[in-house]
Amino acid sequence: MELEVYWTRFAEGKLDDIYNYYELKASAKIARGMIIGIIDKTILLEKSPFVGQKEELLSDRPQNFRYLVFKNYKIIYWINQNKKRIDVVNVFNTRQNPSKMKSFPTETYK
Repeated sequence: MELEVYWTRFAEGKLDDIYNYYELKASAKIARGMIIGIIDKTILLEKSPFVGQKEELLSDRPQNFRYLVFKNYKIIYWINQNKKRIDVVNVFNTRQNPSKMKSFPTETYK
């Protein structure tokens, strides 16, 4: 069963933040490479949506959040059966306090 990967506005905003950070601290080329790497990592979800590990820090939510890792980022997603797609809801920098992972808005996964 193939599912489409859908990026929420919140997750897209995180990609923008990551791009801006690396563009400022390194270069536009490095920033583009980071974003391409993160997006490319999610392509395998279309055919293998359960490949990511369960995100235990979000286990209190009704969705079964999972994650993939690219460098020092967790790509948080869940399988949205109602809409027949995979919703990427956050791209979390693992160098931050893990409690910040819970801060994405609930409307990103309704």
